Amino acid sequence: MKSDIKQECISGNYKFIPGKIYRMPTHFGPTTGPRQGPDGKNFAKENKEWPKQTDWIVNFLSNEDQLAALCPEGFSPVGEPVVTVGLTDMKGIPWLAGRGYKMLGVSFNVLFEGKEDRAMGPFLTVLWENMADPILSGREEIGFSKIYCELPDPIEFNDTTRLEASWQGYKFFNMELTDMKPVSLDEIPVPPAVDPDVQLGMLHYKYMPRTGEWGKADVSYPVLTPADNPNVKVSEVFQGKGTISFKKARWEDMPTQYMIVNTLAELEIKEFRGALIRHYRGSKDLSDQRILQ
Repeated sequence: MKSDIKQECISGNYKFIPGKIYRMPTHFGPTTGPRQGPDGKNFAKENKEWPKQTDWIVNFLSNEDQLAALCPEGFSPVGEPVVTVGLTDMKGIPWLAGRGYKMLGVSFNVLFEGKEDRAMGPFLTVLWENMADPILSGREEIGFSKIYCELPDPIEFNDTTRLEASWQGYKFFNMELTDMKPVSLDEIPVPPAVDPDVQLGMLHYKYMPRTGEWGKADVSYPVLTPADNPNVKVSEVFQGKGTISFKKARWEDMPTQYMIVNTLAELEIKEFRGALIRHYRGSKDLSDQRILQ
C-alpha cells in the first residue's frame, strides 16, 4: 500500500512540510496518529462516540510534603493531599483503526503559577500504557509522562474486581475494588467554581534531554490539557471501596523504572477515600494541549 502523505523533496533531499506532525523516523514523511490521520482525517470530529472506555479509580489521603517533592518548579499541591490512581481500558480507538490499549496513571491536585499563566487540576506524575504507539505520540507531541508496562484484563469475581500491572513479569502494582454500587449520574458532584483567571485541566511537565549534553534539556516546560471535553458521554458510574499497593522493586527487577515504583510505594497512605468505576464513550484528540508560561 502506497503512503498517502508524501514528502516534499528538493534536489534529492526531503523538506519538512509546514503544519504537518512528524515523529522519528522523519524520512518517510509526516506521521499518522491521534491528531493526524491519513488524507487529513480528523478522528475526533468524525468519531465523537468512540472510543469506549472504562475507568477503575481508587483515591487515598497521603502526605503533602511527599507530594510537594514530586512537583516541578511553579507547581504546588492544592487542597487535601489526595492521590488518585486510575486504570483505564480503551476499546475501538479510531486512530488505531479500532484497536485498543490500557493505561495506569497516578495524579494529585496542584496549582501552577507561572509568569503569565495560572492553572489548577490533577498533575499526572506518570502514565503507564501497554502499547508503544500512544506512548511515543503522547510523550513527543503533547508532553505526557508516559512509559510502558503490561496491563492484563481485570479479574471480576464475587463482587470484587482485581487489577494489576507488571514489567517483564515483575508485578509492581495491585488494585482491588469491592462493594461497588450504582450511582445516579445526577448524584455526581459538580466541581466547585474557581477564579476565572485560573485555567482548569490536567497538568504535565514535558522534558526531553539534549543529545550529547547530558544534564541539559532540549525541551523543559509545563503543559496543560484543558478540562473541556464535550465528546465524553458517561453511561454508568459505580462507587464503593478500594485499595491499591505498589510493590518496591530492586534495580534488577525494573532497571529503568524502579525509582518511580519505589517512590510511589513510599507514599504514605493515611486512609483510602473510596473507589469508582466509570463507563463512558467519546474523547478528544488532545490537539488543544498548550504550553504554560
